[in-house]
Amino acid sequence: MPLKITFNYSPNFNIKKRSKNQIHFIVIHYTGMKNESAAVKRLTEIQYEVRTHYLIKNNGDLINMVPELYIAWHAGKSSWKNYEALNSKSIGIELVNPGHQYGYRNFPKKQINTLVKLLKNLKRRYNINPTNILGHSDISPNRKKDPGEKFPWQLLAKKRLAIWHNLKRNKIKRYRKTKVKNTNQYLFLKNLSKIGYNGKNLKKNSKDKILVVKAFQRRFRQELVNGKIDKECFIIGQNLIKKAN
Repeated sequence: MPLKITFNYSPNFNIKKRSKNQIHFIVIHYTGMKNESAAVKRLTEIQYEVRTHYLIKNNGDLINMVPELYIAWHAGKSSWKNYEALNSKSIGIELVNPGHQYGYRNFPKKQINTLVKLLKNLKRRYNINPTNILGHSDISPNRKKDPGEKFPWQLLAKKRLAIWHNLKRNKIKRYRKTKVKNTNQYLFLKNLSKIGYNGKNLKKNSKDKILVVKAFQRRFRQELVNGKIDKECFIIGQNLIKKAN
């Protein structure tokens, strides 16, 4: 079934058009607003410098807000692998959800069904690698939490729309909270860089290190987000570097 799209164009986006082969990433966000109407207002009114290419409502309705070949201001200061400033290289998708500030909740099935259809469409047309379908917290871990630990990354991975580890949850859960040696903590942080996370300034017990570990956990170990490197995280990281390259 083809995508049903309505249009509600934002007045603010970069008027310089980019080429199709400049688009390498898709970045998924939540709106983080109290309600749906507040989210639409913020994304379309001229005084707010926040934009996205697509918005998906709770009921699955899909709104195109910025044409795909124009740059929307959705990623902000960001990096992944060897890329920085991902606005110019990505398509942004916002999912209506109040987020951690206003009562974070599960994403409705209709909303995720529309997202899956949209991701399949974009992946095919822009030849997007599943390793480059990301969350805002992946590319900006020191600033953002979205789409958060309730987002169904494993479901997307089953549809080849993201990456996920292939470890059995019941087998690795027993290592949760088990401490790892300093050498393995260092190796884990190196693995984060190999996966794509910004590995700069990750000194022992630094705020940046804790935030990037939390971003990893929100994505790949969603049951416990505490910013601490335990053996479960280490095992997952080891497994993921085989898929991330």
